[in-house]
Amino acid sequence: MPQRLVMWLVASRPLELQLTLCTDDLSQHHDLGSATTRLAVGRHAHLHLIDLPLDDALPRDVRIAYDLAYRANAEGSVNAEGGVNAEGGVSTEGKGTAWRSMRDWGEALCYDGEPLPTLVLRSRYDNLLHGSCRKPHHASADGLVRADRWLSERHADSAARPAALLMTGDQIYADDVAGPMLAAIHALIARLGLYDECLEGTEIASGSELYARDETYYHRDDLLPAIRSTEALREKFFGGVRKPIFTTASAENHLITFAELLAMYLLVWSPTPWRLIEVEVPQLAAEEQDRYRAEQRHIDAFVAGLPGVARLFAHLPTLMIFDDHDVTDDWNLSAAWEATVYEHPFSRRIVGNALIAYLLCQGWGNDPDGLAEPLAASREWLDSAGHDGRLDCETHNRLVTRLLRFTGWGYTLDSTPRLVVLDTRTRRWRSERRRHHPSGLMDWEALSEFQQELLEEPSVIIVSPAPIFGVKLIEGIQRVFTWFGKPLLVDAENWMAHPGAAHTMLNILRHSRTPQRYVILSGDVHYSFVYAITIRQHRNSPRMWQITSSGLKNTFPDTLLDWFDRLNRWLYAPWSPLNWLTKRRRMAVDPYYPERASKGERLWNRAGIGQVLLDDQGAPREVTQLGADDCDTRFHEEHR
Repeated sequence: MPQRLVMWLVASRPLELQLTLCTDDLSQHHDLGSATTRLAVGRHAHLHLIDLPLDDALPRDVRIAYDLAYRANAEGSVNAEGGVNAEGGVSTEGKGTAWRSMRDWGEALCYDGEPLPTLVLRSRYDNLLHGSCRKPHHASADGLVRADRWLSERHADSAARPAALLMTGDQIYADDVAGPMLAAIHALIARLGLYDECLEGTEIASGSELYARDETYYHRDDLLPAIRSTEALREKFFGGVRKPIFTTASAENHLITFAELLAMYLLVWSPTPWRLIEVEVPQLAAEEQDRYRAEQRHIDAFVAGLPGVARLFAHLPTLMIFDDHDVTDDWNLSAAWEATVYEHPFSRRIVGNALIAYLLCQGWGNDPDGLAEPLAASREWLDSAGHDGRLDCETHNRLVTRLLRFTGWGYTLDSTPRLVVLDTRTRRWRSERRRHHPSGLMDWEALSEFQQELLEEPSVIIVSPAPIFGVKLIEGIQRVFTWFGKPLLVDAENWMAHPGAAHTMLNILRHSRTPQRYVILSGDVHYSFVYAITIRQHRNSPRMWQITSSGLKNTFPDTLLDWFDRLNRWLYAPWSPLNWLTKRRRMAVDPYYPERASKGERLWNRAGIGQVLLDDQGAPREVTQLGADDCDTRFHEEHR
């Protein structure tokens, strides 16, 4: 916002910081001492949460160059990519200190010909980049790297700059980690001295003991107290639920400790940590060695693109919200899932650690005021680290309990149009009588608060990690599996899966005092599509657009999605009586068509990032998927 700047920085030591802001007409210099919250997360790792209020609003719609300088000394130095090296080697002046400008340490964060990075504070949120689901070892290219290339061609034109980059879920895959990534995580934990923690409810007593055991690679679904059968283990500790924490397909390297999660964030957002470590290949069985080598190729390609990702983040205002893979697959799927997971100390700790990491690495920057209380509790916990680098166990458990009860993860930005970001994970509408059935994505109280944010607004942008208007066939399949008591087999998480949540959300969207234009940005599903929605036989129907972009670095199985797309067109054509069996029967849903699509395809299955341009009324005038492979696709109302 023009009177407040929020920045996130990680360094190897606590830094004194200064910020200079420059345009053609102004130059402001700010000492960031009182504006910076410093959190030690290890011997050589310190988070710097910078929250700078400004007396005078910054100008809108112009490029503002910024220089984040730090006071250097013999203890550490900032390298060219914006991280901080743990060793010395800084040239100093005077009494051993000198201010180091981004011209010295941040050259790689600048576009060609620019001495400093720049930002643009747009007066309207009418140009947005958005995407979700970025899995480092997926075979595709990276949508964030594509966004950097795209921005590099137009960064000098303030009118072409997006108002924001919206990350709509699954920024990391804590539950689906490649072997080489886990090895890098452990190397970075050792390099930075990230704090250790106790572990409860398992035979492994601490994080350091966990990292030392090579047999935990590709076998973390066997980490709970030793029981011969994995099924017997799940029955004993997880009530027989098939996927309570460690999913059947991809959780062999599920992240467990706070240090592992924090290291993952650093490794997926910056090239700097990779230059600080030497990764040793763990001792593996022969078949696991083959898998490790195959994953290594994808990780190497991912790391090669990280300089562009860091540069993109340095130039665009960025907002985020979690989805399940930021914590674990199927997170809070049902009342039975929650009871099973939170009653066991080990699985409870895994979820709690992921929430702490989300708070410090994603959530805080969205809403510093709303998250001030959990941040203070996290600081108390981090301050409990002893001389041995071990965090206090009881303080840790209290913090986890507090975060599991916290209800302020969603947020609203008073932009034009207003931006409302939904927490669809922690305030679920639970089915108490059928506890194994999927919970609603938001409960009645959360939905009532959401409605209050919409009243009297002419238009609004909603971020819902899961699409509000999804593919009817896929939702129908999920409903069938739920009816047979197997929602976990198909990840039956959609807005229509719970009657109470579905009807309440649809009633909100139809309310006479809520907006006439809704743009709903979503991800989650690993394919992209656009729907235009109106209310049947309603003279003054609001206009709604469901715009889904997924994934940044993930895709749906091609053949399966092709069949889903075809069957959905046949079974749910406008004349089909099956439409009357859906909760959206009063809604007319008209698909947009991706250009170059064949055979009437409506679902687009390419990794990339979405761009949405809005008109003055808040309606989309252009929707594009910027392909990670440089093949861009526009969506049109009519098939071409």
